[in-house]
Amino acid sequence: MNPAISFPKLTLVELRKMVDTRAGFWLQLVVAVLTLAIVILVCIFGETSDFVFRDMFALAILPASILLPVIGILLVSSEWSQRTAQQTFTLVPRRPRVIAAKLLASLVVAAAAFVVSIVVALLATAIAGSDAPGTWSLPAGQLAQMGLLFAIAMVGGVAFGALLLASAPAIVAYFLAPTAWAALLSIPAFDGLAPWLDGSRSYAPMTEGLMSATEWAHVATTTALWLALPLALGIARIRRNEVP
Repeated sequence: MNPAISFPKLTLVELRKMVDTRAGFWLQLVVAVLTLAIVILVCIFGETSDFVFRDMFALAILPASILLPVIGILLVSSEWSQRTAQQTFTLVPRRPRVIAAKLLASLVVAAAAFVVSIVVALLATAIAGSDAPGTWSLPAGQLAQMGLLFAIAMVGGVAFGALLLASAPAIVAYFLAPTAWAALLSIPAFDGLAPWLDGSRSYAPMTEGLMSATEWAHVATTTALWLALPLALGIARIRRNEVP
């Protein structure tokens, strides 16, 4: 390990990688433009009942929740597609340390996007001047649940990138595999398993209200399947994979 490269500095390097590449820059620009565009269009054309903070925030964070995990995928997979892994792992031979820095960098970006979405939603709701009942009602616990869900999505992108080490297959798998899995678990025979292993069901309560202990257990098992397992396999693959 190169002692000159501290973990905070390594994390900053990974953060820079997320905006230095053409794909990373344009993806984040598209997220910002779509966030503003969606909120502005709702303010102009939406009904008064749409101008509550809860719904405005759900709209504001939608582009980031879909597109930012792709940046997490590219943060890992691009090391192989752009053949920069050799340079990275020469400077920092401990590969899990590099992955840890990438995970932290992705969480920093997720936190920044989450805060920006809150600010945009607050401003839009205030400008709209709605007098609808419960305009500003969004419990702090539910907001924290939504933040956790966003973080899970972002880290899931890093996990799929580490598992497949190829951008296009990782992006396709990240979006299609859970959908195909949800379709399989929609068969009545799997009704007992679906709330535990299908993200479309287990994660839904995180945006709907404060969750029960059983619902948290559903989230934990789904996260273990779709985040912890791919990440563990991805780290194992990176540790033993030949650097291109």
